[in-house]
Amino acid sequence: MSFFVGLIIGLAVGLALIAGFVKSENARSKIRSELLDWLNQHLTKIWPDVDRAASGLIKASVEPVLEQYRPIILSSLKFSKLTLGTVAPQFTGVSIIEDGGSGITMELEMNWDGNPSIILDIKTRFGVSLPVQVKDIGFTGVFRLIFKPLVDEFPCFGAVCYSLRQKKKMDFTLKVVGGDISTIPGLDDAIQETIRNAVEDSITWPVRKVVPILPGDYSDLELKPVGILELYIRPLPDRTKTSKIINNDLNPIWNEHFEFVVEDATTQHLVVKIYDDEGIQAAELLGCAQVKLSDLEPGKVKDLWLKLVKDLEVQRDNKNRGQVHLELLYCPFGMENGRGNPFASSFSMTSLEKVLKSGANSMEITGNGNEVTQKRREVIVRGVLSVTVISAEDLPVVDLMGKADPFVTLTMKKSEMRNKTRVVNNNLNPVWNQTFDFVVEDGLHDMLIVEVWDHDTFGKDYMGRCILTLTRVILEGEYKDRFQLDEAKSGGLNLHLKWSPQHIYRDS
Repeated sequence: MSFFVGLIIGLAVGLALIAGFVKSENARSKIRSELLDWLNQHLTKIWPDVDRAASGLIKASVEPVLEQYRPIILSSLKFSKLTLGTVAPQFTGVSIIEDGGSGITMELEMNWDGNPSIILDIKTRFGVSLPVQVKDIGFTGVFRLIFKPLVDEFPCFGAVCYSLRQKKKMDFTLKVVGGDISTIPGLDDAIQETIRNAVEDSITWPVRKVVPILPGDYSDLELKPVGILELYIRPLPDRTKTSKIINNDLNPIWNEHFEFVVEDATTQHLVVKIYDDEGIQAAELLGCAQVKLSDLEPGKVKDLWLKLVKDLEVQRDNKNRGQVHLELLYCPFGMENGRGNPFASSFSMTSLEKVLKSGANSMEITGNGNEVTQKRREVIVRGVLSVTVISAEDLPVVDLMGKADPFVTLTMKKSEMRNKTRVVNNNLNPVWNQTFDFVVEDGLHDMLIVEVWDHDTFGKDYMGRCILTLTRVILEGEYKDRFQLDEAKSGGLNLHLKWSPQHIYRDS
């Protein structure tokens, strides 16, 4: 993708003309059509020069990223040959956005069915060296160019930012030169995923490359964080977080918290992938899902179930791959709505908690008195959780007689404190209106598990459950909501949650 550097330099004069076109003819399709024709003709002419200049740049910039994502079954992954071939990409669409007079943003849709010559030199941990050819590349995507700032001096802008705004299609095949890649199980999938991850992490928006055209300071065009995304994974390098492995369980509970820096909440999305750990072989992808950050309300927890699919780009998957349960919290920097990040050190801390926190790290001296290690501390939020089990609706029938005598159990996962409601006889829409209090020692890392059971003379039948972290109630103080029952064909549970912070050891 770094060939775009050469392309930008080669088209500098044309880009200056584009800036003039934009100001006067922003909406005319004829101008756009002529512009695309001009760009494609010019790119075809200069493509040999672009190929020579870009091949070295690609190798230098992509190899470190490939190494970062190198599968565990490989000991080395590098290019032995890389040229872009003789077929130039073609631009098929263009849209232009003015930026209040200070800059211009252009989005170009590009299609490339190229004939590059790319050979990867890989070495496996079994001592086998293989030359792997990347063939039959087909790529369609939208590149974003930002010309900023606009100036009176030729070529009318000071610098250019470029980025892959959207990857619509990226197909390619792998072939061992003089052999069959299928002889090593899992190798094809592992290398394909590595290449896709490298493209995603190195050039996909909001990551952007800045190319200065005129002398000046263009640091304001570089990628900058704007907020923090908190992620809690339930039944399910810097931009990727991996949960712990849960063995032999098709309904796992992780209850793990991860944090990501957000650069552009209007365009970025969170991707979740669920794998089956295969030991020494590459893990098998069970399913994936994604969430647009633009769908999140800043400062408010969003609890959602996402259906897992095989591929985020190919929407033709009817197989039931299960669901993943997430709790998301987006906290923009400098948010002024009164709701902060509960994992920040200033949130609801007692004197004791401040001592425990005492900065992001603390020193620890070992028994011999010589060794000093850094130990990370986390905020602890204590309080009392009050849960009112109001009612249930449309509970599933699990009894052979078509009746139910439901009751609810409530369990705090860490402390294993447990309560249960009374039994409501012969009712699939029971009303309880019972309140239970739990003393919670660590609200940010505990969970409430609410299960519905059908009472029976000789035991009980499971009807479904819902699992809740406490982040939302800690932020909002209290809320009432209806929760769909997991592992049930139907049914919802109406709960009212209230949080009372423990006001002890408070600074005077």
